[in-house]
Amino acid sequence: MPRALIESLDREGRGVAHVEGKTVFIDGAVTGEEVEYASYRKKPAWEAAQVLRTLKQGPSRAAPRCAFFGTCGGCSMQHVDVSTQVAAKQRVLEDALWHIGRVRPEAMLRPLHGLPWGYRHRARLSARWVEKKGGSLVGFRERKSTYVTDMTSCEVLPLGVSALIRPLRALIDVLDIKTRIPQIEVAVGDELTVLVLRVLDAVGPADAERLRRFADEHSVQLWLQPEGPDSARPFWPPQAPELRYALPQYGVHIAFGPTDFTQVNHAVNRLLVSRALALLDPRPGERITDFFCGLGNFTLPIATSGAQVLGVEGSAGLLARAQANAQANSLAERCRFALVNLFQAEECARLPACDKALLDPPREGAIELVRSFEAKPPLRIVYVACDPATLARDSGVLANALGYRLAAAGVVNMFPHTSHVESIALFERQ
Repeated sequence: MPRALIESLDREGRGVAHVEGKTVFIDGAVTGEEVEYASYRKKPAWEAAQVLRTLKQGPSRAAPRCAFFGTCGGCSMQHVDVSTQVAAKQRVLEDALWHIGRVRPEAMLRPLHGLPWGYRHRARLSARWVEKKGGSLVGFRERKSTYVTDMTSCEVLPLGVSALIRPLRALIDVLDIKTRIPQIEVAVGDELTVLVLRVLDAVGPADAERLRRFADEHSVQLWLQPEGPDSARPFWPPQAPELRYALPQYGVHIAFGPTDFTQVNHAVNRLLVSRALALLDPRPGERITDFFCGLGNFTLPIATSGAQVLGVEGSAGLLARAQANAQANSLAERCRFALVNLFQAEECARLPACDKALLDPPREGAIELVRSFEAKPPLRIVYVACDPATLARDSGVLANALGYRLAAAGVVNMFPHTSHVESIALFERQ
């Protein structure tokens, strides 16, 4: 049986070794370990493998807290201590910036992180009635599979939400439409938890009564979603406190809908907003644009500085909610909003100039927007990224084509125990 010494972790949380000139990626291995492994995929330059036996345990190995770790695909790194997880993500960011963008930050920022458990305030759980198992399954999908994990709790969900998994399974078991509920979306606010049931058939009177009893018993609000996300509507109770989260440092509350995009980790989001504003350094009277502004997560805190803020977003629904949030927080006079497709070069070219910019794009990055800065360059850009590869690509344009300094960059551990890398970078005109 082949053996390997694990040299590092890759961006998926796999152990990396080199054996006879090949790179071997080994599931479940930790830096510093010596393992026996079996390959399940072989290519000329690399192999993917799994651990058969650990001959020497690494110092960064941790005992997984979740009983379903290894089967459930929700987490990939519970077997690695949290500090090593963060260090591995920092290395992923640095490697991407150099190998893709050919840039290196002048300074590495201290990683941002919070509590490693119970942090996930947004989740999309699969649901499936499985006759062979004699009942329903509710949870994340199994690792590398479309099957739903046979789970009864989850350590990264808030305790109250984790405790709902068993009751949800029991609820679906007795519904007439139990085979027609493929998904349950979870949204947790400061005062309310909402469960959005994706329903492929109409809910009859008997099921409606069962759903109402469940909502009352567990103090949640149930929504039903018959089609796409925009079709989701409150079911029971029909009236409830709005979903919202606080940014107390700025005296701001952000309201959101259960299918809106929000950061899943409210505590780390507060740290992220504080760091972004410290790097941006907004001043009274400055013109600042918040691109991909969403609900106003950064727009509203920037406005509290006295700056004039333009929030730009491609989703009309999110933009309307951002405007309502500005009004509710008495910041409407310092905030304007514009509906713009930021993936279209022509629309980016028509945007007004600004003194400073904040970018928080989706995984696709912001290449067309970044290129548009050649004509109207902001003096300072703070870039919040959920994908190191597209951040690195866009950083290469900013630094190598447009003359910006990559003054600083660092990781944000928004998703502990997963391989997801959130990061933030500061660019300044030279």
